[in-house]
Amino acid sequence: IIDRGNDRVDLVFTITEGKKTPVRAIRFIGNTAYGARQLRAVIKTSESNVLSFVTGGDAYDADRVNEDREQLRQYYRNHGYADAEVTNVSVEFDRASNGFDLSFTIDEGALYKLGAIDIACNVPGLACDSLRPLLLPQQGDTFDASKLDTSAEALTAELGRRGFPFAQVEPRVNRNASARLADVSFQVEQGQRSYVERIDIHGNTRTRDDVIRREFDFGEGDAYNKTLIDRAERRLRNLNYFKTVKITSRPGSSRDRVVLDVEAVDQATGDFNVSGGYSSTDGLLAEVKIGDRNVLGTGNTAQATFTYGQFARGATLSFTSPYALGRLTPGVELFARQSTATTFQSFGSETYGGAFTLGMPVSEQTAMLWRYSLYDQKVVLAPGISPTAVSVPVRQAIAAGRQTVSQLGNTVTYSTLDNSKMPTNGIRSQLSQDLAGLGGDVRFLKTTADVRYYRSINSDLTAMVRGQGGYITGFGGQQAPLLNSFFGGPTMVRGFAPGGFGPRDLTAGSTMDNVGGSLYWATTAELQSNIPGLPQEYGLRASAFVDAGTVFGYRGTTQNVQVANKNVLRSSVGVGMTWASPFGPLTVDYAVPISRAAYDVVQPFRFSAGGF
Repeated sequence: IIDRGNDRVDLVFTITEGKKTPVRAIRFIGNTAYGARQLRAVIKTSESNVLSFVTGGDAYDADRVNEDREQLRQYYRNHGYADAEVTNVSVEFDRASNGFDLSFTIDEGALYKLGAIDIACNVPGLACDSLRPLLLPQQGDTFDASKLDTSAEALTAELGRRGFPFAQVEPRVNRNASARLADVSFQVEQGQRSYVERIDIHGNTRTRDDVIRREFDFGEGDAYNKTLIDRAERRLRNLNYFKTVKITSRPGSSRDRVVLDVEAVDQATGDFNVSGGYSSTDGLLAEVKIGDRNVLGTGNTAQATFTYGQFARGATLSFTSPYALGRLTPGVELFARQSTATTFQSFGSETYGGAFTLGMPVSEQTAMLWRYSLYDQKVVLAPGISPTAVSVPVRQAIAAGRQTVSQLGNTVTYSTLDNSKMPTNGIRSQLSQDLAGLGGDVRFLKTTADVRYYRSINSDLTAMVRGQGGYITGFGGQQAPLLNSFFGGPTMVRGFAPGGFGPRDLTAGSTMDNVGGSLYWATTAELQSNIPGLPQEYGLRASAFVDAGTVFGYRGTTQNVQVANKNVLRSSVGVGMTWASPFGPLTVDYAVPISRAAYDVVQPFRFSAGGF
């Protein structure tokens, strides 16, 4: 306190911050269903390690620890443990290590299955049976609190559309501990008649108010509904525009009026990445990516990517505007791509064009994307190779010159994955179709499908099964172009080179290129595991896999050409390792083919590094 005279003083705070105190150890007490490694992956706080200077997760934060406590409880409740509670969090400072020791005491309870599932309506004029299709949980399923909450939200939204805006839906659980069954009754009550008088938004210095308001399913003057408010808060968090989001309510100008206070604190949303890498497929690569997922606070996304490498180079410019057309999300993309001949193929390609996309959500798990693409493509040879020396189908593609492709397509995606980056449970399926022939020079119909299923075996081990396939056919008297056909490689069966299997020109004196097929299928069975003794946050995972698949159905010319076109099964077994490093993903695979054709090109070792 500094006396300035005349009864006035200066108050000065002198602060010695010191270094951040890290978390040295995290322990779990009472856990038997899940190991410590798996539970550490659930929480945000992490133990101090060599990568902590990048992640920053080891700094002790009391608010984050409280959030971790709730995350652990929700994790158990979402995986069948309806009675699970984190009864205590012990925080002790260890002077010897100059860090904190955290201990989470967990009461897991029993693993429950779902018994009877019912809807009880206490709203006059409402037929409950018509609401049953909106329920996600089914009798006999493992108890999952997240599905109960999602179903309650869906019911609330549907009731509002049917003219019952004040209806409240609450899932009530009746547990039978001896039978380990949980009966669920969705109680639909009329609720108190209250209206939203105002939605006051503050804390946002960059993001526009209308970007925040569009995440609400209601506006001023509409019925007050706590379920829809919780959903809006979750949507705002998922935008990843804000450091913190909190919605509170206070009394309005009368007893039936409520004012909502939305506090949303902006965070940086721009991205600038410079990365380099190497892969046994594409050689040396460098990439520069510039983008912003909230351009000028409008909620729009813009991105520019430039790639330059030994065998591939290109540039992509994209722009997406969520909610620009109501529930529809339009986007536009311009691209230029070049690939050169490699040791596996005598030809490369040039592609220039653009695409317009229109995305829309169908449900919480399903989304649809429509697209129209217009681009030019042509086949190019490596310098020094004579067109008369290459395979006849390649020669014909070169003679066709630059072709314009005008195509309309759509993709339907269904996903129940628990984590999009490193899933351990759930399914993800994708079906895509493209029809070329709306103008342009080529006509074909192309269909592809990809389904992946993940299942956690224990805290360290995850099983994955994958199936994929595709078919392309020309129409209007045309064959599908060479560049749009399917070429077998490591994305289907590891252990083979890019373009290493599929129909191949074996004509004597030719370059014996892979000339593409019209059909393919592939399947994978894989076990993924954390590396024993290493913390989860290191991002290291090992895998063992079995791949099988094939490409066949050559539809090109057969005159003066000898094409091997048999439906030969290709399969391999192998091991791999993936590191989600702070500088980009790094993947190493070693696979040994166990069945193949004599003319296939194998590549047992595959390595890639960099952010691509």
